[in-house]
Amino acid sequence: MLKETGVAEPRMIRSVFPDSRVLVKPKAIIECYEAIPCDPCETACPTGAIEVGADINARPVLDVDACTGCRRCVTACPGLAIFVVSIQEDKAVFTVPYEMLPLPEEGALVNVADRCGQPIGTGEVRKVRKHADRTASITFATDKGLLYEAVTVVVDDG
Repeated sequence: MLKETGVAEPRMIRSVFPDSRVLVKPKAIIECYEAIPCDPCETACPTGAIEVGADINARPVLDVDACTGCRRCVTACPGLAIFVVSIQEDKAVFTVPYEMLPLPEEGALVNVADRCGQPIGTGEVRKVRKHADRTASITFATDKGLLYEAVTVVVDDG
């Protein structure tokens, strides 16, 4: 499916998530499914939790125990393939890179979208961060049942 549509299959997606019991604390999720020459995530990680290694074409590997959920890898990834997630009570909380305008407002109710950009539920924007390099990231909360499907939000600009 990935080669034909550009969208990972559910089994691939689940393979990059740690056991949900680990997600009581924020952890990076790296959806980098193919070997490509890239390593900014490894360089950005202050704890050494992400390793690409000597072969720059190798897929990054996350040491989930060393990951603090600091979010530095989220905006360092040029492929927008990394986000941070945690489970807080009945909510899945995501921090994702966000490259669209307008930026959502904190507290706004938004449509949560899947990997195809299709709305799959609703969520609340908890934090909007504008970074010095002109990138942005947002943190949103949605139903924890969308843990493996949600990846971004769609803001109604009308």
